[in-house]
Amino acid sequence: MKPVLTAHEMQQADRAAAERFHFSAACLMELAGKECVRVTLAQLGCDSPTGMEFLVVAGRGNNGGDGFVIARHLLNLGAAVDLVLLYPDSTAAGAAAGNLSILESYLPEHLPLRIFRTIQEALPFVSERPYSVMFDAMAGTGLKISEPGMALRSPLNEGIELLNSLHERTAALTAAVDIPSGLDATNGFSAESVIEADYTITMAFLKTGLLLNDGPPVAGEVSVAEISIPEWMAGEPGCLLVDELFAADHFVLRAEKSAKHENGKVLIVSGSHSPEGSMGGAAILSAGAAVKAGAGYVAVALPPALSSAMHMAVPEAVVINQDLHTIITKAAWADTILIGPGLGREKESLDLVEALLKSPDISSRKLILDADALYAIAERGLQSLLARMPEVLLTPHYGEFAKLAGITAEEAATDPINSAVQFSGRYGAVILLKGSPTLIASSSFPVLINNSGTEALATAGTGDVLSGMIAALSAKGNDLVDAAGAAAWFHGRAGDLAANVSSLVSSSLVLDSIPLAIDEIFDFEDHS
Repeated sequence: MKPVLTAHEMQQADRAAAERFHFSAACLMELAGKECVRVTLAQLGCDSPTGMEFLVVAGRGNNGGDGFVIARHLLNLGAAVDLVLLYPDSTAAGAAAGNLSILESYLPEHLPLRIFRTIQEALPFVSERPYSVMFDAMAGTGLKISEPGMALRSPLNEGIELLNSLHERTAALTAAVDIPSGLDATNGFSAESVIEADYTITMAFLKTGLLLNDGPPVAGEVSVAEISIPEWMAGEPGCLLVDELFAADHFVLRAEKSAKHENGKVLIVSGSHSPEGSMGGAAILSAGAAVKAGAGYVAVALPPALSSAMHMAVPEAVVINQDLHTIITKAAWADTILIGPGLGREKESLDLVEALLKSPDISSRKLILDADALYAIAERGLQSLLARMPEVLLTPHYGEFAKLAGITAEEAATDPINSAVQFSGRYGAVILLKGSPTLIASSSFPVLINNSGTEALATAGTGDVLSGMIAALSAKGNDLVDAAGAAAWFHGRAGDLAANVSSLVSSSLVLDSIPLAIDEIFDFEDHS
């Protein structure tokens, strides 16, 4: 898994690289600029920028210095470059000042380079140019946005507005260098003015702000530039990005000649039925997902009225009565117990959840609490019970998490990583916070961030599918953190494969695509 750093962690990695390996700022700036040109040529689908025109809008810090290097390399490769300086030349310092000086020395050579000392000076010349790409090298990761929509000072706000205006009126692509200007690299908050990039080239490591809040929509496609800072210089990052290799490593294949009871036994307490309505679909989706994710044996505690529907939809599942005694008896058999999908919010359902969580025979097992079980915990104030459970995972969306944590959904979304970590530390529970991205937080692991999947998953029932998948991977031997991270990745990928049009994806299609997502990353012939 790749580290995902906050702005502060990135500063520490930069400092460590400089102190331990004597990387100079000029060296890192040179590598960053060259990488930006390389990624840009790949974006344009060409080997050379000869004959193309580019615009670079540069600030006064290292981000501006990266822009100066980009301009120089584009010139060297035969492109025409317009450079707009947001601040006076005298404010550039160190390696950035050196690279600006190099560019200025190009001017007598009659190359296609124009340097504008202010936005006002540039406006008459840049407004109608046919630029291929416009580079945002204005602010970098040092910009802090304390609250969404915060106003920025001049001339940064004018520089952002210039690029966004040109982006709206022309065919030019916008490339953000390291981070879109106006975006906080840590929390993903955007200012009142923020660059809307087509792609972002971020240096050395992903940044949390590119994945949270406003980050994904304004950053566009994100590439990580290799600037010779070793990955282990990130130290012990607070976040790691779940990827295909992690998912593959935590999908346990069935051993040759193994039996069903050796491949994960899952007990699911789900579904409700009353004269007013039924939520048997949630039980069917979670049980079906556990089966399709490879569980060897799945039992479902279900109201009797739903048994026939379950047998028809998931014939592999065993159905038992949904009463306290029967569930507790079966709990001794299970490797993982999932409680919650479609249980309903009637008093009888809340009573059942409370009784189960207070039973040592249940609370001592590996538990996943989802949907209506989370509602019961919040409604009955059962959070303190979580601290007594050795292995428990909660799978809330932001609204459910806010109610559990006693905060507003807006507060949870403002700082989701720390909110989830604090809740986990207080109660000892693993938290899978559903959203874009999905976060998996615990008291003793780095936070896992999963950004697989699209809006395909924004439909009823996909959460039930996810909880069933987690239960299967957990029952097969993974701890809850690893099971949640791997299942979230496969879940997102299944959504991608479910249909060509994301808006047409249903939870049943996601369910049916689970084997496709798993099959993609395995050569099953090696295990035949």
